[in-house]
Amino acid sequence: MGIVDGRIVMPPLPSGRVLPVVTVPADVLSTPCVDVDPSDPAVVQLAADLLATQRVSPGCVGLAANQVGVGWRVFSLDVSQHPKARIHHGEYVLVNARVESSSRNEKSREGCMSVPDFTGDVKRASRIAVRGWLPGSGEEVVVETDAFEARALQHELDHLDGFVFLDRVVGPHAVFPRKTYL
Repeated sequence: MGIVDGRIVMPPLPSGRVLPVVTVPADVLSTPCVDVDPSDPAVVQLAADLLATQRVSPGCVGLAANQVGVGWRVFSLDVSQHPKARIHHGEYVLVNARVESSSRNEKSREGCMSVPDFTGDVKRASRIAVRGWLPGSGEEVVVETDAFEARALQHELDHLDGFVFLDRVVGPHAVFPRKTYL
C-alpha cells in the first residue's frame, strides 16, 4: 500500500453509504475538525461513505468529513477524471492531513457542494506536499502534487480547518452565481 507508480493504494474499505451533504451556514462547516485514529473502524467506515457520496455527486472531486456533518479530520479526493488535472494520485482518502510545503500562488475559479449557488476566484499554491495517513492501515503517505490536484487538496484541507472557499475569495468582485448546464 502507500504510493505505488504515482497512485495511492488504499487498504480495502467496507461498502460505503451515500450521505447528505450539508451547506452553508451549517456550524459544522465553520468549526475546525479534530484529529482521529486512522485505524478506528468508525473512521474507516466514514472513508468509505465519503468515497460513495463523492462518486454519485456529479462534478465532485473531493469531500471533507464536515461536509457530511462529521467534525473529523478526514477527506476523500479523486481528480483523475477532471479535465484540468495534469497529474493525480487516483481515488484516495487521507486522515489528519496537513500541508508540509507549498509554493507560488495562482488564482483560479472554485465551486463547492456545500456552497451550491456560487463559485469564486481563490488564490492557492500551485505546488504542494501534504502528509496524511490512510484509513484502516494507518500508513503515512506524503502526496506531492501540483496544478488542479494541489488546488483540490487545499480546498479540502480548508474545510477541515473550518473554512469554505468563500472565506478565501480574492474579494467580493470574485464571487459569481454558479452556472447550470442542461
